[in-house]
Amino acid sequence: MSERDLLTVGEALVSLRSPGPLAAGGPLTMHLAGAESNVAIGLARLGHRAAWVGRVSDDELGEFVLRQLRAEGVDTAGVRRDPDRPTGLMFLERRTADVSRVRYHRAGSAGAALCVDDLRAPLAAGARLLHLSGITPALSDSARDAATWAVRTAAESGIPVCLDVNYRAGLWSRERARATLAPLAGCASVIVASTDELDLVAEPDADENAAVADLLRRGVRAVLVKLGADGARAHTADGVRHVPAVPVTAVDTVGAGDAFTAGYLSGYLDGLDLVDRLRRAVALGAFAVAGHGDWEGLPRRDELSLITGSAAGTTLR
Repeated sequence: MSERDLLTVGEALVSLRSPGPLAAGGPLTMHLAGAESNVAIGLARLGHRAAWVGRVSDDELGEFVLRQLRAEGVDTAGVRRDPDRPTGLMFLERRTADVSRVRYHRAGSAGAALCVDDLRAPLAAGARLLHLSGITPALSDSARDAATWAVRTAAESGIPVCLDVNYRAGLWSRERARATLAPLAGCASVIVASTDELDLVAEPDADENAAVADLLRRGVRAVLVKLGADGARAHTADGVRHVPAVPVTAVDTVGAGDAFTAGYLSGYLDGLDLVDRLRRAVALGAFAVAGHGDWEGLPRRDELSLITGSAAGTTLR
């Protein structure tokens, strides 16, 4: 088998979604969720060879996760089935037309038990890129050690690393996040962050320019700043470029950041220049927010022009 384009490391969850308040009861629909698995699916849909590595329970929920990933063309050969721990759960309720709320049940999950030994063989098999987010090292001490080992080993082996800060206040404090992520950032080729996350990989309270200068000085090649409805900026040693967002009707913002990252990495793998990578990134972000689900609305390669080349309300026949 030819070398994989992307190896992602993280926790995949089962997402149970409600169209209304959870407290009122009602039907739940079952979905796959997880930052790194979202990115892997985004790349696989665009025709790249993507693999996801992590732990899942050795039961029906773990099987559901693997079936969903395999159905999307993601390589799961390196996944470990854990007979002692459950797959984490994520409950999402639609509270209003514009506001959704998420609850996690992931303490003691299989994904949180990720360890260095889980990653040795998958990383030794090689990839053109390694991607992970700041969620993974926040899950447990062993997951933090595994993420740290993977990033440093990949960098030492010449594999470019993409690190999405993806800060979750419910998992750890900003101080603990900075203590782990700032050292890792120096091993990364690409950093993805929102404006309020940049100081977690640089000096405390650093503004965007100061944080970017620090990261570029430490060897990061590109710092991508997500701006939501305002698009995105990319900082490199050659300067800063901005691409506006693709205007769409937003119905579900969960997963938009992961879609953005998948679009950028796809552009990198395809050899696009910086601006075109950003354009693909914001296009995938638009696909994500314009449909329900973390990844379900992401495009195949022949659909990339749909969201930028069709007027609102268009029906293609």
